[in-house]
Amino acid sequence: MASGADEIMGLYERHAEAWDRIRIAPLILEREWMERFVALLPSGGSVLDLGCGSGQPIACHLLQRGFTVAGVDSSPTLISKCRSRFPKAEWIVADMRALSINRRFEGVIAWDSFFHLSHKDQRTMFAVFRAHSVCGAPLLFTTGTGHGEAMGSFQGESLYHASLAPQEYRTLLESYGFRLLAHVVEDPSCGRHTVWLAQYGERQLNEGSEPNKHGV
Repeated sequence: MASGADEIMGLYERHAEAWDRIRIAPLILEREWMERFVALLPSGGSVLDLGCGSGQPIACHLLQRGFTVAGVDSSPTLISKCRSRFPKAEWIVADMRALSINRRFEGVIAWDSFFHLSHKDQRTMFAVFRAHSVCGAPLLFTTGTGHGEAMGSFQGESLYHASLAPQEYRTLLESYGFRLLAHVVEDPSCGRHTVWLAQYGERQLNEGSEPNKHGV
């Protein structure tokens, strides 16, 4: 089934208009997690949005909050929409798996994008996360609930998803210098997304060291 991962980039380019129509709505489901993420950013901080799509609603929300954004997506059509809507931000057509822009950011997001990668590629992405994170940068991403692969559908085509086991994600985060802050499986307040929030390096958390309501 892993071969389905190779079809993802073409699928989103073919159906960029349909995807944009779905995602153009304001930030709602992701709001709580985004608030936790931005609480760890410095004022006006820079964010790398991996799999940014058409820039809405996540990059749009960050820009409205005064942060700078560099968005990366493999779809030229979706990036074109980003450039048209948000000309002051930076938009890059690229495969996140091979990203190397020789710059570090104060936050990194891979929301509903990272989970389209194969198991092997998900493992190697942690080096990409680290290479583009300054000390203290939060990392926010979504996954499946356990090790495996699954096929969904979008616009009548098969849509690949994969996930590692939760313990492997924890091990990878630790191995690459990220401290896990919060992890919720199928968060009912976020459309049943399984979400991870971590922080790179040793800077103290802005929100203190006490246990949080997300159980970490």
